[in-house]
Amino acid sequence: MAGKISGSAQTSSKTISKFPCSSRISSRLLLGATVASFLLWSFDTPVKISTLASDRLGYQVCSETNSIYTVDEAQPQVECISVKGSIISDVGSLDEIENRWISLSYPSIPSWALRILHRRTRVFRLDRGAIVVPGLADAHAHVLEYGYMMQLPLSTTASIDEIVRRTKEYVLAHPDVHNDRTRWIEGMGWDQTKWDDKQFPTAADLDSDPLLEGRPISLSRVDGHARWVSSRVLELMGDLPDEVEGGQIIRNRDGKPTGIFVDNAMSLIPTPPWSDKLMSQFFDTAMTDALSHGLTSIHDADSKPDHIAFFQKKAEKGDLPNRLYLMGNVQSDVYWGSRIPRLTNYGKHGRLNIRSVKLFADGALGSWGAALREPYSDKPETQGLLITPPEVLANLTHQFWKDGFQVNIHCIGDRANEVVLDIFEDILESRGGNVTEWQPRIEHAQIFAPADLERIGRLGVIPSVQPTHATSDMPYAQSRLGPERILGAYAYQTLLKASPEGVLPLGSDFPVESINPLLGFYAAVSRLNTHGTSPHGTGGWFPEQRLSRAQALKGMTLDAAYASFAENTLGSLTPGKKADFVVLDRDIMTVPFADILKTKVGATVVDGEVAYGAL
Repeated sequence: MAGKISGSAQTSSKTISKFPCSSRISSRLLLGATVASFLLWSFDTPVKISTLASDRLGYQVCSETNSIYTVDEAQPQVECISVKGSIISDVGSLDEIENRWISLSYPSIPSWALRILHRRTRVFRLDRGAIVVPGLADAHAHVLEYGYMMQLPLSTTASIDEIVRRTKEYVLAHPDVHNDRTRWIEGMGWDQTKWDDKQFPTAADLDSDPLLEGRPISLSRVDGHARWVSSRVLELMGDLPDEVEGGQIIRNRDGKPTGIFVDNAMSLIPTPPWSDKLMSQFFDTAMTDALSHGLTSIHDADSKPDHIAFFQKKAEKGDLPNRLYLMGNVQSDVYWGSRIPRLTNYGKHGRLNIRSVKLFADGALGSWGAALREPYSDKPETQGLLITPPEVLANLTHQFWKDGFQVNIHCIGDRANEVVLDIFEDILESRGGNVTEWQPRIEHAQIFAPADLERIGRLGVIPSVQPTHATSDMPYAQSRLGPERILGAYAYQTLLKASPEGVLPLGSDFPVESINPLLGFYAAVSRLNTHGTSPHGTGGWFPEQRLSRAQALKGMTLDAAYASFAENTLGSLTPGKKADFVVLDRDIMTVPFADILKTKVGATVVDGEVAYGAL
């Protein structure tokens, strides 16, 4: 997309004589004459005019085909948006924007002079086929964990042997690690459901290569709810408890730990804490990739106190390139609200907000940790795990509500969702809770009993979902849940229709899934994998639960803003809101499904300034 200066100053020197000059002239009229004379004097120096226009008017971005999608019901598609400073100042056709500006400007200045000024405003015209959408938001992600995962990414591995090989390559590529056998090796992304035998790996598998044998290795499962460690780590851990509440130590037939720790049992692993230097590396990696994919807002769904302190420093220095909405978390059953600061539009650019907390009800479906009302269909000896006991979860939720925190709770299984809806219902219907003011959220909202699908809507609790979880889980989800229970899972259209506010914020849960929000958009509207197939064929997996493209775009813009109390300032290209927007090289609202995945980001704009790409 090329930036062009629009308009020209077409007048003559005779015009100057039309302005009377007398001692009785009003100061307003004199101001008009002065501005007009300046404009005429500047006729041969358009740089001066365009500079003045830039300072006074900002710039416009325009589409010949009205392919600017505002996510504003009043004007869903427009020709142009006008940006002044960090704000969307107007939307509409270029002529409408110009006429409104003239009518609202200084009445003492002649309209022809103002028109000349306005037509020297910078106008960036979209290339044919390109579109503009509001800045994209990820309503559930993990910023620093993304950078952590990228150290040794394992999400594309298809076997234990491939993971061992890739871990070995990592060691060989890092001399500091290679030469120090005490250095921890950490990675993330393995998924046993992609392997032929679909069984958990063991510590012995990591010892199979002489280069890795004897080294402390900790590899997180793709969902972050299980860790696979080496024999050396097991040695460092010493004696282990027989049981862990809300977690599981996987053991062999002899009762010895195999090297897999699930959910709360992961806290036993003595991995070293992250230094500020390491967090900076993780942060820079995440921000670079986020902006390159059009993300202007991220809801960080598990911000520990040291993470929060790190983000605060970044905000104070003006080093947050996009907006962060943090969900504070401390791993404790004792109330920890005093450890989470309340921050509103904090920092040099006002991009950091903290007013919510994250709690955990259960584990994940892929590691059989999601808490179900009935046993797993493919593993009937278990019903999953409630990570936090219901009474503890209730006490924490009540206290956080009383102290004014939004409460966002991780719930995957139908048992976990039932427990949390019971707690929310008690507060909202028996203790005076106001759902509009509080806006409690269920994070993931994956599997519901039919009655609870109705109840979450009746209560007005916000379901925060990740469409790529549906397409990632669909190869095995029905075998986990059975043919009846699966009907209440990943039910996005049902959840949206049940919502009294009509909101369904969308996220990715990166690094569990791709950081690219357009992959989530594709998954939401197609219910297909990236190869264009599903267990139900090319029509999509349970296609009745697909979202429309308008619903999906709203879910990753305005609905995400609503879920973070920012719908009045973010989420749509509406005059008065922040000038956060993204230029895409093709129209995701109309192209075939497969072409959505080919879309490239041309520019990511935050507060009216280009943070990635170019206009």
